[in-house]
Amino acid sequence: MEIQTVRLTIPEGANIIVGQSHFIKTVEDLYEIMVTAVPGVKFGIAFNEASGPCLIRSDGNDEALVAAATENCRALGAGHVFNVLMLGAYPINVLDRIKQCQEVCRIFCATANPLDAVVARSDRGAGVLGVIDGDAPKGVETGKDKQERARLLTDIIGYKR
Repeated sequence: MEIQTVRLTIPEGANIIVGQSHFIKTVEDLYEIMVTAVPGVKFGIAFNEASGPCLIRSDGNDEALVAAATENCRALGAGHVFNVLMLGAYPINVLDRIKQCQEVCRIFCATANPLDAVVARSDRGAGVLGVIDGDAPKGVETGKDKQERARLLTDIIGYKR
């Protein structure tokens, strides 16, 4: 077995959700979740089928995001893994609904950070072991950092405090 990291593509301004599922209908169910959760969201979904023809299944309403999600699945090469790329929404807007999808077994991450998947490859296939999401910590938050975090949440993202 070989363990490697696979850099995933996240287009400028987009967010990604990476997870594992178990059924060919995953793409249809994730599509329905995306279009009903956030009006006007742009997204691309890709899912690696793990039996039968073992195809990368894809859908979405933005060709560039569908192409990037498909390429992410191709690079991962891991069965039953999916990724959803989105613009005009955040993972927090859809994550609970995706977790409740009957086919979804786990979520590895939901992020806009640079992302590497840790993948194990054997002679039969591949599996995602986990992810490396963003960068390592560079220090401990100060009082000023806490104020900036609060400002980000209230003024920029719109959360109440």
